[in-house]
Amino acid sequence: MASDTDTRNPDRIGALLRRSLAELRALVTSRIFRRIFLLHMLALVWLVAGIFLIAENRRGLVQAKMDSLSAQAGLIANLLVETAVEAAPEPRLDREAAREVLRRLSRIYVPEETRALIYDHEAQLIADSRLIAGAVGVEELPPPGEAGLGEAAGGLVQAMWSGIQNVARDESEREALRRSALDEARLAMQEGRAVRGVRRGPSGELIVSVTLPIQPIQAVVGAVTFESFDLDALIAAERRAILPYIGFAALVTFLSALGLTVYIAWPIRRLADKAREVRLAGGRRVPIPRLANRKDEIGHLGRAFADMTTALYDRLDAIESFAADVSHEIKNPLTSIRSAAEVLPKAPDAERRDKLIRVIQHDVKRLDRLVTDISNASRLDAELARDDLALIDLDRFLRDLIRGYDPERTGARGVRVRVEGEPSPVLVHAHEGPIGRVFLNLVDNAITFSPEGGEVRVRIERAPLGRGTAATRPPVRVSVEDEGPGIPPDNLETIFQRFYTQRPQGSAFGSHSGLGLSICRQIVDAHGGRIWAENRRGRGGGVAGARFVVELPRAGR
Repeated sequence: MASDTDTRNPDRIGALLRRSLAELRALVTSRIFRRIFLLHMLALVWLVAGIFLIAENRRGLVQAKMDSLSAQAGLIANLLVETAVEAAPEPRLDREAAREVLRRLSRIYVPEETRALIYDHEAQLIADSRLIAGAVGVEELPPPGEAGLGEAAGGLVQAMWSGIQNVARDESEREALRRSALDEARLAMQEGRAVRGVRRGPSGELIVSVTLPIQPIQAVVGAVTFESFDLDALIAAERRAILPYIGFAALVTFLSALGLTVYIAWPIRRLADKAREVRLAGGRRVPIPRLANRKDEIGHLGRAFADMTTALYDRLDAIESFAADVSHEIKNPLTSIRSAAEVLPKAPDAERRDKLIRVIQHDVKRLDRLVTDISNASRLDAELARDDLALIDLDRFLRDLIRGYDPERTGARGVRVRVEGEPSPVLVHAHEGPIGRVFLNLVDNAITFSPEGGEVRVRIERAPLGRGTAATRPPVRVSVEDEGPGIPPDNLETIFQRFYTQRPQGSAFGSHSGLGLSICRQIVDAHGGRIWAENRRGRGGGVAGARFVVELPRAGR
């Protein structure tokens, strides 16, 4: 037993790890994760690019470097004017003296990361601090042959980066980048002024340089260039200092994207899987996660999806129940017709045959009435969904409905129909046809159960404040009362079921389909209201008749 347990546990742990890795891989490779991550990285790339541009184009740093180089170049130029310029017959720069001055000063005033150059009046280089100090430069050359793919890609990236950097520079800075040290010396001697700027060296490195003319009085006898090569090193140091922050920002971005994917994509995937199960379930109920702990849009989606699925299942159940009820109700008259038709040829006399024919005719009419009511009930949802709601003055609507009532329905038995209530506008949003059918069905039922000479009262009133949808806007209540025998207490709710019939004494069997009150409830529910039945009590406490009450939401404020 112990060995079996030990064997199963590693397998279970391994299966759990594989399933977790598969879910993690599915999350990382999901489209929403890629989009969120790319959006985050795009913002990060722009931020990093801005940091690089700011770090590389800090004018304060370059300005300070130029000021320092100008001071050093000015010192060398002044010493050259004092010690290396021959005045007769015309001002001329003594090459040997200039080299000696630079040799002595380079040990103290020319650091390793800088360089001093001296040009004569013909822009010929006569002294170089690095050559004078015997400095040797070592640079690794690329291997012979064509550049590899990596080098080509690096060159392309460098070219693109240089283009981005040039966008942030003005025209004077771009012009300075294109100059050489010789160009700066010629420009300084031609214009007799200092030339300052940042230019690129032969290897693409950035060089901060300052060139001053050597000018004893008015004549220019040469130029001194002082340049610094440590700008790239300073920028690289700044970039290295930023790299840990960039790495941390990238990690935070990745975790944020992963968290958002788990927070968003995972519940959506669960809902999608459940939707697939619903499609393949074949009518079997599949529980849908409601995501009750989510208060955001995902939670709203989960609850709406669950409610929609529940409503769909309820509708399927209702359709199945309706089909079963229809089958049962249609089977009764068909059975009666078949029995009468089988007995008809065997009838011994004409009187018996006429009776059987009347039975068949009665059942055919009953069947026709059933089919008509069933057709009306099945089209009701489509009719309510297709037609727009209208603003109805319910008081006037009911008075017009009762005024146009067919007197032949009540004249034979002397039943009167009366509308009570204040003749003031009582506004509701409703479908005129279906809501009119509700009140006609209720009045018809009341007339059917009323005694001869009785009265049916239709009363319009406001519901109590506690029963309304809002404390300041109670619903409209319409009650239809009769003076009949009332409704058994056990049947106050069952009378609204489909095909339920309870007819008064003397009423012909099968003259009603039992769908009227069911259709009434369906229409009232579609309007956001409610309908119920209750018994009226007389003075002695006994049942004085039935009352059907309809409540509808009031329109307006």
